[in-house]
Amino acid sequence: MEQVSVAQRTPVRESEVAPLNLGNCLSIALPKGRLLQPSLDALAEAGLQVPSMDEIDRRLIYTTGDGSMRFILARPADVPAYVEHGAADLGITGKDALLEGDWGVCELVDLGFGRCRLVVAALQGAIAPDGCGSEGAVCKLPLPRSGHTLRVATKFPAIARRHFAPKRDLCVEIIKLNGAVEIAPIAGLSDVIVDIVDTGRTLADNGLVPIEEVAQLSARLIANRASLKLKSTVIHQIASALCDRSRSI
Repeated sequence: MEQVSVAQRTPVRESEVAPLNLGNCLSIALPKGRLLQPSLDALAEAGLQVPSMDEIDRRLIYTTGDGSMRFILARPADVPAYVEHGAADLGITGKDALLEGDWGVCELVDLGFGRCRLVVAALQGAIAPDGCGSEGAVCKLPLPRSGHTLRVATKFPAIARRHFAPKRDLCVEIIKLNGAVEIAPIAGLSDVIVDIVDTGRTLADNGLVPIEEVAQLSARLIANRASLKLKSTVIHQIASALCDRSRSI
C-alpha cells in the first residue's frame, strides 16, 4: 500500500471545494457501521453532496441526482477491494483493514475520527502480578497453557502474525475468529487475543487487560492508483479539504 501525502498542498477554501467540477462520475466506497456517519459528515464538510444515512442504508448504492457522484456502502474490510479493483475511485475505511490486507491502494489522509488501538490482551490472572494495568507498569505475555505454543485468537491473523514474528524465541499459533474474541481466553481456546480496544470496557468486563500495543488506528481516505492519475485534480481537492478538517479534530 502506497502512502501519498497531501499535507504540503495549498489549503482549499470552501468556495473552491463546492461545487466541484467532477467531469465524469466519481465513486466513493463508504464503510458500514460506526464509521459511516462520521464519514458522511466529513465528506459533506469537504463540499460534497452526500446521501443521508437512511438513503445509503436503504439503497447500498446511491447516485446523486446530477450523476456526478456514486456512493457504495460496503463492509469496512471490503472497502479496499472496491478501491483496488476500480469499482470505487476513493474509499474510507479503518487502518486495521489496510494493515490486515496487502492492498494495492494509495493511502491519502488520516481522517482523525474512529480512533482506537489494536492490542494484545490476556486474562488478568494469567499474567505475572507485577502491577499490570497500573500506570507505567510493564506487562509480560502469559506462559502458554499447553506445551510451548502461545495461542493467539484474533480477527486479524496477518497483523498478529507480523506482530509476533520478531519474537523468535516464542512459538505462536494464530487462531482466526470472526465473532467476539474476548471469550477465547475465558473458554480456554487461547492464551491471548489481538483485538481492537476503544474505551477498554469490554476487556475489563471479561477480566482482560492489554499487555502490548500493536497499532494506533483511525479512519483513512484511500484512492485507486489509476484514478489518482486520471482524476487527480478532484481527488486532491477532496483530500486537501479532508486533511484540513482532520487537523481540527
